[in-house]
Formats: sequence, C-alpha cells, structure tokens
Amino acid sequence: MNITEDYLSRAELWMIITIVTYFLINGAQIFETAVFVPKWTANPPGTFSLLANKNGTSLKTFWTVFHSLHELTFILAIAFCWKLLPIRNGLLFLFTIHFAVRVWTLSYFAPNIIDFQKIAEELNSATDVVKRANVWKTLNYVRVGIFIAVSFGLIPLLLKLLQLKSSNI
Repeated sequence: MNITEDYLSRAELWMIITIVTYFLINGAQIFETAVFVPKWTANPPGTFSLLANKNGTSLKTFWTVFHSLHELTFILAIAFCWKLLPIRNGLLFLFTIHFAVRVWTLSYFAPNIIDFQKIAEELNSATDVVKRANVWKTLNYVRVGIFIAVSFGLIPLLLKLLQLKSSNI
C-alpha cells in the first residue's frame, strides 16, 4: 500500500481539526457543568426557570450545531486515516465510545432537560423532580468525563500519525 506524504498531511490535518473541535466541546461542557448545571439544579423546580426558553438559555441549537460539526470532522478524520490501520482502528474505537455516549445523551439527558424546561414553563411541580435533577447532574459528570477521556485518547493517535509521517519522509 502506497502512503504518500500528501496522504499523511491530510490525515494529520483532519486529526488536528477533530482534536481541536473536541477540546472546544469539552471546554463548553466543563463550563456548563461547573457553572450552569449547579445553578439550575440548586433548588428544583424553582431553579428550572433558568432552563425556560423565554430566558434565552436554551442551549439546544448550540449543542446540535457543535456536535454535528464535531461528528463530521471525526468521520472525516476516520476517512482520511483509513489506510493507517492502527490509527483507523483507534479512531473507530474512540468514535464507538463517543457514539454510545451521544446515544445516551439523546435518550436520557435531552429528554430530561426538555421535561425540566416544561416544568419551568408550566410552573407546575413534578414529583421526584429534586431527585431527578440530582441524578441528571451526577450522570452528567460521568458523561462529560467520558467525552474528555475520548478527546485525550485522540492525542496518542495523532502522535502515532506524526511518527509515521516523520518516518515516511
């Protein structure tokens, strides 16, 4: 298999773009987890008003766009590293973990946030809302930790790619 310097350069570019995008997502997740989540989970359902769309804090559009952009760059990194078996396999492994956490996000976190927003907008009190909010907050720490671990897992793959590139020149 002929792997050219140009091929390795494109693979490197998409790996870097993916890593930078992932770290930007991590920054937003850490900020949200450290600053915003403690505020809206502080005293539910009263603090759920922070989630109400009328307050302009709905982050649905931000997360939808940012995750879509990142997943596109991640898939492109996989495509551009396809001929590099150990890097491709590492990327596929990390993407599988990432995808599983995204499914968890869409099946658990997003529906619960929507419910919490409805509670805030309808001003009614739901049963077990304090417990639900605290479970959401705790599981969010796990979710953000997994996303951070995946992003750090990309770094050794980039280093391996750079090593391949330097030995190929």
